[in-house]
Parts: sequence; structure tokens; C-alpha cells
Amino acid sequence: MGTGSRTAPRDPVHEADRLFSRSASARPGASPTGPPASRGRVVARYGDGVHTSDIEYHHDGKRYVGHLALPDGDAPAPAVLVCHEGPGLDEHAKGMAVRLADLGFVAFALDYHGDGQPVELTQLRERLGPLRDSPELTRALGLAGLQVLLAQPRVDPARVAAIGFCFGGTMALELARAGTDLAAVVGFHSGLGTSRPQDASAITATVLVCIGADDPMIPAEQRAEFEQEMRAGGVDWRMHLHGGAVHSFTNPNAGRMGNPAVAYHELTATRSWRAMLDLFDEVMPR
Repeated sequence: MGTGSRTAPRDPVHEADRLFSRSASARPGASPTGPPASRGRVVARYGDGVHTSDIEYHHDGKRYVGHLALPDGDAPAPAVLVCHEGPGLDEHAKGMAVRLADLGFVAFALDYHGDGQPVELTQLRERLGPLRDSPELTRALGLAGLQVLLAQPRVDPARVAAIGFCFGGTMALELARAGTDLAAVVGFHSGLGTSRPQDASAITATVLVCIGADDPMIPAEQRAEFEQEMRAGGVDWRMHLHGGAVHSFTNPNAGRMGNPAVAYHELTATRSWRAMLDLFDEVMPR
């Protein structure tokens, strides 16, 4: 499903939600078909022409394992780097990669904690602290994942985006602030603050952030500072505020934390996904 292989557009929300439901049941524990694992890749093949593999890579001596999702076909295709939520690479981020592949994108869900596994919530502060304190480290880990994506033969380097959820959205924004050559950057319930707001002048991507208006982790003051940063940097940017939504509104499992500040919001998840696809159609059409 690369460029030129579609005869008619599909409704993105219907198709994405259908695939998300299917992919969640098809993943670990299922019996995928396809070529055997080789060279650190565990390959699976799912319905409707979506092919997935786990890819091991290394940065600064540490092992990381990300999740690649490919659309069917062999034509060049736009690509999306997916940056997971703070707790680590899980079915939420992997499912997003599969949803994107079903729509014709090459998608790679990176791993910024290591070994491709979520971390215990009790360790989360310890894991995220160094990243929050160091935009340089955050950018380096994002770039390591981006290099894996760009190494895929199908990727059209002129049509590459980065998206992220929670701290993954912060990572995607830091990639943009680093001047990374991206067509678009999208943050979902993403932290907006940075210790290097002056770097916004290096942003070349079009930026979209989708924020819950009732998210206490991203208060109005932080949103205002981000707006000031984007204006000062001369960035092509937009911010969507969603009433009634709090943090992690894209994750159906968010409520398991038992924290009222963290909850799934189906309508906002659908609207923000559509906004992302509208941006992609504008700046990196399929």
C-alpha cells in the first residue's frame, strides 16, 4: 500500500479503529505466519497486508527493541516514527504503528527505555527523570529510533513524521527542536515544556499538539509558554484543546492506573487521530 497503490480512500477513523481491535488480539500469543526470525528481527504477518517485526538496535552500548509495521507492496511510502508513553513500549504504541501501516505508512515504534519492555510504575520517575533533565539525551534516543526507520528501504525520506504520546510526545517535539528533517511532528497529551525553548527557531516541521483541556499535567501556564515558544521560533504550529479530556486520552487502558487525571476519552482519541491524518495529507500526502 505505497503511493499509487490505492484506488479509493478509506475512512481513516473506521479503518484505524477496526485494525486496532484486530491487532490487539493478533499480537503476542497469536500464531503469525511469515518468514522465520533472522538477524534480530521477529517477523509476523497480519491480515490486510500489514507486516510487523521487532527490530533490535543499540545506542550508547545499550540494547533497544522497537516495533516496525509495514504496509503491503514495494513502492516508496511516507513514514512515521512512533514514540511511546512514559511507561514504555507496549501494545498501545505498537497498535498505533499497525494502524498507520494499514493506512499506507511505514511506521516504527521506537523504544527509549531498553529491551523493548515496559517499566514498572514504581521505576517510572527514576527512568524519566534523566530524560526530562536532558533534552540532549531525549533527542539522542529519538534520533537512534529515527535512524532505524530511515534505514527501511520503503521509506521516502522527504515524507517522514514523528508522533508521540505522553513523554513520547515530548521526545517528538525535542526531535523537532533539534532541527531534525521532518515534515510533521504530532504530540498527543504530550508534555510541552523544555529547558531549551530557544531551539524552536531550528524547527522545520509543521507541529500539531493535541491536549486535554482538563489535563493537570499540562496546565494552561505550560500551554501558554509553548505558544510563546512557537511564536518566537516562527514555527508553523497548531494546538488542539479537547474539552473533557485529561491525560493519556488515546490509551484505552489508561483507567487501569486508578488515577482520575489519567483516562481514555474515545471521542478525543478519534478527533485527534483525524487531525493528525489531516496534517499528514497536507504536508506528506500518500
